[in-house]
Amino acid sequence: MRKIAGGIVEGTFRGRMDSPVGVLTFLAEDSGLSAVLFDTDLSRARNPIDPDRAEDGDRHPVIVEAKKQLTEYFARRRTEFDVPLVMHGTPFQIRVWNRLLEIPYGETVSYQEQARKVGDVKKVRAVAGANGRNPISIIVPCHRVIGKNGDLTGFGGGLARKKLLLDLESRHRALGFG
Repeated sequence: MRKIAGGIVEGTFRGRMDSPVGVLTFLAEDSGLSAVLFDTDLSRARNPIDPDRAEDGDRHPVIVEAKKQLTEYFARRRTEFDVPLVMHGTPFQIRVWNRLLEIPYGETVSYQEQARKVGDVKKVRAVAGANGRNPISIIVPCHRVIGKNGDLTGFGGGLARKKLLLDLESRHRALGFG
């Protein structure tokens, strides 16, 4: 299992791709992918780097690989990602994001369960807040966290996108590919 660690920005590159959930904007550093942003994320502070200030990076190897892997994911040919990741956040956020990487494809956990796995069931709101600041949508699967009663709640990309991603994974898994 890969672990996320903070890193130093060595140069930031930007790329974009059309997807079934809308246009995705990628940010990468030389050492790994630092963001996959929905169009709604571009006006919010989900990444400390302004995408418009990043260099054109559609040919950057990390962005090329991230696009390839997400294209395979949407085509139901990929259930795990192995593109290198670099996240910038507090130690608590990084711990929460690492726990997201442990949620299996096609499965969900509640915010309460995620808080328990992070180490304190009383930190449900803090965990939800960290999930909301996850800058690498889909690849770091915050869409797999739901309310304890099974309701779809809280997702930076919007609940319609969350439902689409969960439906894609559950249909694929039901066919025996997850």
